[in-house]
Amino acid sequence: MDSKMIVDTLWVVFAAILVFFMNLGFAAVESGFNRSKNTVNILSKNFIVFAVSSLGFMLLGWGLMFGGDNPFVGTQNLLILGGSGIDFYNDTLTPNVPFWGKFFFQLVFCGTAATIVSGAVAERIKYLSFIVFSFVLTLLIYPIVGHWIWGGGWLADLGFLDFAGDTVVHSVGGWAALSGAIILGPRLGKYDKNGKAKAIPGHNLSLAVIGLFVLWLGWFGFNPGSTMSFQNPSDVVHIVMTTNTAAIAAVLTSTVTSWLFIGKPDLGMTINGCLAGLVGITGGCAYVSVASSLIIGAVAGVIVVFSVILFDKAKIDDPVGATSVHLVCGVFGTISVGLFAEEGVTSLSTVNGFFFGGGASLLGIEILGVLAVGAFVFVSSALVWLGLKKTIGIRVSAEEEIQGLDIGEHGNSAYPDFAILAPIMDSNNGNGAAAAAVIAEAPRPASEKVSAEEAIPVVNRSRPGAKMTKVTVITNPEKLAKLQVELDKIGITGLTVTNVLGYGMQKGHIEYYRGLPVKTRLLPKVQVDIVVCKIPVETVIGAIKKALYTASVGDGKIFVYDVENVIKIRTGEEGYDALQDEV
Repeated sequence: MDSKMIVDTLWVVFAAILVFFMNLGFAAVESGFNRSKNTVNILSKNFIVFAVSSLGFMLLGWGLMFGGDNPFVGTQNLLILGGSGIDFYNDTLTPNVPFWGKFFFQLVFCGTAATIVSGAVAERIKYLSFIVFSFVLTLLIYPIVGHWIWGGGWLADLGFLDFAGDTVVHSVGGWAALSGAIILGPRLGKYDKNGKAKAIPGHNLSLAVIGLFVLWLGWFGFNPGSTMSFQNPSDVVHIVMTTNTAAIAAVLTSTVTSWLFIGKPDLGMTINGCLAGLVGITGGCAYVSVASSLIIGAVAGVIVVFSVILFDKAKIDDPVGATSVHLVCGVFGTISVGLFAEEGVTSLSTVNGFFFGGGASLLGIEILGVLAVGAFVFVSSALVWLGLKKTIGIRVSAEEEIQGLDIGEHGNSAYPDFAILAPIMDSNNGNGAAAAAVIAEAPRPASEKVSAEEAIPVVNRSRPGAKMTKVTVITNPEKLAKLQVELDKIGITGLTVTNVLGYGMQKGHIEYYRGLPVKTRLLPKVQVDIVVCKIPVETVIGAIKKALYTASVGDGKIFVYDVENVIKIRTGEEGYDALQDEV
């Protein structure tokens, strides 16, 4: 093996590994943009989809994509497993990379197209139906389009250009996702009775941002790796720069666009904006200048914001914006090749687009390719979805969707130890019948411990006339530390603190998610519960006021209840004696 072959093979394998790593990025972005009750389902789909696509592409997909020069589909040496006929592909794509290196590089692209669908149909798709659809997509639909463009098919013969997969990967995944989202229908609660879209916020934007950076990193394998060679480093670094430039331009324009038209710089829109820029440049990264990539990315960042909003208005529910990012911006990126291609910017660019004196020829071919691929993928995908709907079904039950697919489809949850803390409501309309106290006390010696059965009948109201009072404080979380200091000063050693949500005269604040108002306007608060007997209530209230008073809206409120009884479970002591460790 000569040095040229070694270098090119190392480059292709390294780039393929970066693209493979994008599976983590998709998993993180999709799960972050969806609700916590569906996290296991999203993560599992992103695992299974790569396994399924790998199997489909090995069994038949590669052969249909690269098996000969038939204009519409590969027909020669279709079955590659077992090694027979592999020599047929020695010169396919590049002669400098061994067959299985080329196969793996194309495989990770195939897997990317399939995983795009996952986010668009999230939170209501049956797990089995998604697996079957992904298998058909990667076994038949994706390879046929890939043959048209990268396998020597009819679009390639016309001169259609798609360097790294705006049409082959992103648009194919986007059209399949769009058909699935339409046939599935929107999630429960996405639209009100008047048909107006409602926000369903994702549960973890931190996870979505992490996923975005993983995808951004992977794109430096996705686009530059498509050279399939490192013999001309100037081509590779040019593609690195056009890729990054489009991304940063889209980050800025999507942020500004959401700021101007939504009212706030929506982080979700910025994440999708960055991905839109990366998608928008994928098809033309080797054919356009760095300056042109700046324009392409900037436009993609604007397009994706309005696309998300328009899909919501059209009642096409896409929880992660996959159709806006991959389909709309994939189509835009393909058309951009016809507009911005510039001969000689790399050794791979040999034709000019519309803006550089090439006329409308290339632009017309690119538009024809968009229409042909769109029609084929949308119709074929819809037929698969409808076939699944009529047989095994594609949507989970309403009960399962409400409960979450993690439990219904997988029997476990991503956050088993996580619970939203809420105040315990008193059984007598908040008047104290179910008041609880948390008491800091030293453990008793083993000889003094009593069983639950022994403790139950104990009634020890040694001070039957002692008045017990529950004081509840609701205030801003940042004031908790000061409140604890003041309560310590008057001898309060036991209290319960609960994180709650609510609003008072200030009416909370309005939140937006991808341009839509979130239905709740609740603010984070803390609820502090104290049960006192010996310490005068007036003293407790005075200490609370001293800690919290600022004369501003949001200082909080104090609620005072009579307590009928308090029982210490461990000993059975009641009333004053159950509270004596507090005072």
